Amino acid sequence: MSDWKKDIATHHHQFEAGIWDESQADKNPILQFEKWFGVAMEQKVLEENSFVLSTATRNGMPSARVVLLKGVDTKGFLFFTNYESRKGIELLENPVASMTFYWPTLHRQIRIEGVVEKVTEKESKEYFHSRPIASQAGAWISPQSKTIATRTELEEKHASFLKEHENKEIPTPEHWGGYRIIPKHLEFWQGRTNRLHDRIAYTLEAGKWRIYRLAP
Repeated sequence: MSDWKKDIATHHHQFEAGIWDESQADKNPILQFEKWFGVAMEQKVLEENSFVLSTATRNGMPSARVVLLKGVDTKGFLFFTNYESRKGIELLENPVASMTFYWPTLHRQIRIEGVVEKVTEKESKEYFHSRPIASQAGAWISPQSKTIATRTELEEKHASFLKEHENKEIPTPEHWGGYRIIPKHLEFWQGRTNRLHDRIAYTLEAGKWRIYRLAP
């Protein structure tokens, strides 16, 4: 067995998957995101729509977790969750967030920062009813981020809810729905050799996107 505590300091990987230049960047960062995301799907990157969502309390204490991207439109990026969860409470107190996508097989990372708004009730209902029935039930019975006694209790509630709603449409919970992150800053990172990575950033200034290169 290797001594990982010793090895971790010297462990590294040489990035040689491609180059990333300002001349390749779309003027619209959401369109650029769609191009890179399309490549991730074509290359069958595992869980290509997973990203780290970072939020913070009103006092600036951060927290992060992995969630799934569920849509992209001209305004921004969509995900869905329990409004009463830790992230939901933090977004209520401090409606800003960052997203980080990392696709190691492509040697690519995308960072997105912006303000957050709830999606419409119609959008939440449409997505909720597209989910598997078992997932719909889970949104009802799980008090997300709250302390629970045992897993058995959770599973029993889930089974009971499904039995009670057998052959019935499950309504969308009032405590559950979607958010849209409206981007103000994005960074597209391409791993390169010798740690001289390509970093092309977009920042919204006076309603227009400024595109520029960052040092690795």
